[in-house]
Amino acid sequence: MPGEMSKNNKYAVNLPYPEPMIENQNIQYANILLMDYAGEVSEFTAISLYIYQHFVSDGEYKEFAELIGGVSRVEMKHLELLGETIKLEGIKPIFVNSICRYGKLWTPAYVNYTTFIKEMLIEDIKSEQKAIENYRCQLKLIHDKYIKKLIERIILDEELHVKLFKQEFEKYS
Repeated sequence: MPGEMSKNNKYAVNLPYPEPMIENQNIQYANILLMDYAGEVSEFTAISLYIYQHFVSDGEYKEFAELIGGVSRVEMKHLELLGETIKLEGIKPIFVNSICRYGKLWTPAYVNYTTFIKEMLIEDIKSEQKAIENYRCQLKLIHDKYIKKLIERIILDEELHVKLFKQEFEKYS
């Protein structure tokens, strides 16, 4: 897995990540985290999107390819931290949005496969903004201080990603 992020990583906020911990096992919290882990708007979807974009843009848009590659590594760290927290909740971190009866397996249909640079950046900005919105809603639902700290830290990176994607978009406007 990604391991520790470099302190000089320009794609992550320069603050440590909290260690995955929980106050008490809670199946509802596990289900909320599974949505972040592998739901339609999730770390796994973001990683898949960004890796795809990295491959299709590498020859023509080198700066974007570098940006998207760096951001995807940060998202991998988020996936790792969420997966460890889900395990602490007593659930296997599988690529499904819920372990409840009607949970939906992750699908590559969640990824937008456009190859136009401005459309890719618009998709990236929208997906990061939606992730932030989801995480903020979850902060109201989760009453575990350790999980809240983790989510708050992840939000900081997602906000940075929005800023970086907007700066990159300006180059093509």
